[in-house]
Amino acid sequence: MGRDIAETSDAARAAFEAADAVLGLPITRLCFEGPEEELVRTEIQQPAILTTSIALLRALEERTELAPAFYAGHSLGEYSALVAAGALEFEDALRLVHARGRFMQEAVPEGRGAMAAVLGLDPAEVTAACEFAAQQTGRVVAPANFNGPAQTVISGDAVAVEVACSRVLERGARRAVPLEVSAPFHCSLMRPAAEKLALDLARVRFSAPDAPVVTNVEANPCRDGARFSALLEQQVTAPVRFTEMIEFLAASGVKRVLEVGPGRVLVGLVARVSRDLARASLGIAKELDPAAEFARQER
Repeated sequence: MGRDIAETSDAARAAFEAADAVLGLPITRLCFEGPEEELVRTEIQQPAILTTSIALLRALEERTELAPAFYAGHSLGEYSALVAAGALEFEDALRLVHARGRFMQEAVPEGRGAMAAVLGLDPAEVTAACEFAAQQTGRVVAPANFNGPAQTVISGDAVAVEVACSRVLERGARRAVPLEVSAPFHCSLMRPAAEKLALDLARVRFSAPDAPVVTNVEANPCRDGARFSALLEQQVTAPVRFTEMIEFLAASGVKRVLEVGPGRVLVGLVARVSRDLARASLGIAKELDPAAEFARQER
């Protein structure tokens, strides 16, 4: 992950070197070589994805001047968005997401939590199914990611998630797919992680962004640097309101969105929310020139 862009761009390579130096970890080696079982540990995975995303961004900035109307990210990606917007220093973001991953892993004993993707059912029906399962079991389960009109990820205690999955299938969901995750993210079980992260967030300086950041918690634009700390704390336990974020962008006159980071998950989700938005992604070196051309077009 990221090797090709580091070989293509001096600025991208510098981002990987900075991550190694700041964290005192072999982020570069783990991204480029693995092993996968170590890379996917959430306290490694989060800074690894952040680093690769910013490396891709820096390579793009070498090719063209960027002037987005808005910035946005999905969960961990909100940290990349804040760095891209100039609201958060990359080095501070690295430290925060490394701690965030560790705190999330520690918040819930292994095996207690679970997440599942519910496909083909209205989000309101999914929410009602979670409420039913929570009442039936006395355990936590709630929507974690509102990813589109027909895709909602749920999170919580494993037993409650299982009941909620059965309920959504009864209510007409096409599928309920268990996810391979290390912890139940974006639900109240993450409260211990949020409380620990708040202490780290309080030590970091956030600036006003170059353009508004549409946040996960509010699905609205924020230009007040002083608010990002509290929003990132809330984000740990609150659902990611991605559908509303994209609906806001489309309603605000945005015509094109560029996903920067490993993979192409978000452009796929965007297509399900608003097909009128032109989409492009930058996740590997061969996409660099097309992404630069896409970024030069009129907003």
